[in-house]
Amino acid sequence: MERDLYKKILIATDGSENGAQAISAGMEIARLSQGKVYALYVIDDTCYPAGKSDPRLKTAMEEHFKTFGLEMTAAVEEAAKAAGVDVEFVIREGHPAEKILSFAEKHAVDMIVVGSLGKTDAERFLLGSVSEKVVRNAEVPVLVVHGKRQ
Repeated sequence: MERDLYKKILIATDGSENGAQAISAGMEIARLSQGKVYALYVIDDTCYPAGKSDPRLKTAMEEHFKTFGLEMTAAVEEAAKAAGVDVEFVIREGHPAEKILSFAEKHAVDMIVVGSLGKTDAERFLLGSVSEKVVRNAEVPVLVVHGKRQ
């Protein structure tokens, strides 16, 4: 049965176990609604060394993150094929929450699916949480997928 509610789903992936669970959940929603998935991986450029550092190190880190992003989108491609879902891969660079939110707005997605990193209260206070920022600022429903409890 075709549903119009969630036709464009953004799955933000980060390579974590919870990110893998988010891929599965997002694909199932897309399969049921016969929707399209955007698989987004954001290279967090806030973790690069300061500008005074060796530029070769920064270039090496950028290449590493881009390669990792391609690996993550490949995982989404496998899940999309298995679910029979149309998927478009996107890699962006910047602050993850900001890039997720701006992509969602620009492409008028109907739902955002993200994994939770499961940070402690202290980590969340000090570092913030990408999923928390997305939930707080998104204009569409956000599904935050938690991993299995140990």
